[in-house]
Amino acid sequence: MEQNKPNGAECSVGSAPRHIAFIMDGNGRWAKKRGMPREYGHVQGAKVFRRIIEYCGDIGIEIVTVYALSTENYAKRPKKEIDTILTLFEEYLTDAERDAPSRDLRVCFIGDRSIFAPDIRERMAALERATMSRKKRLNVAINYGGRTELVAAFNKLIASGKTNVTEADIEAALYTAGCPDPDIIVRTGAEMRLSNFLLWQSAYSELYFTDTLWPDFTESEVDKIIADFKGRKRRYGAAE
Repeated sequence: MEQNKPNGAECSVGSAPRHIAFIMDGNGRWAKKRGMPREYGHVQGAKVFRRIIEYCGDIGIEIVTVYALSTENYAKRPKKEIDTILTLFEEYLTDAERDAPSRDLRVCFIGDRSIFAPDIRERMAALERATMSRKKRLNVAINYGGRTELVAAFNKLIASGKTNVTEADIEAALYTAGCPDPDIIVRTGAEMRLSNFLLWQSAYSELYFTDTLWPDFTESEVDKIIADFKGRKRRYGAAE
């Protein structure tokens, strides 16, 4: 899949996004508002994740990237909460393995996989191999950090003998190699920052922030975001 680099080109108003990325924020706060443990919010958030991914595919979005667990979350959140997130991830992996033969969806996992047991890493790799020829794509960012990704990419290039690198070299060494950059990054939960998500890839992404907590996020809000995106004019540094 080719990169969608701007090259100074202008993107006309009315174009639909090809690639949407979601920072799925607000699960813990959603649960707290209801007097429930944070883990309950992640369970509900996982249900919304499945529904929104399905909907994006139905309306023609080619690529979706979701921020499922950051490196900072893994290091700093309570063990019980992390265990819940990883259990939900394994449940998703089982569902994806079951559905792979019947779905036109390529599944890719981006991030540091060292936190997973060898059998889980092999299942992740096997699913990626089994779905690699599919047209639509889902990137699941798990134990992911943008800075960690860049460090890994640079070390990979150094190990290959590179002493002078280009942007193309760096892009080819990223977790997302071969995947177009996000057209728009959506963050739920009222926070207005990227939180170490796709730092290289977001250089020219549009940003959209909503107060909606992820477990309350709906298909109608996806429609609203796409309509908003279609009204924007992307100039990539060019004059108006």
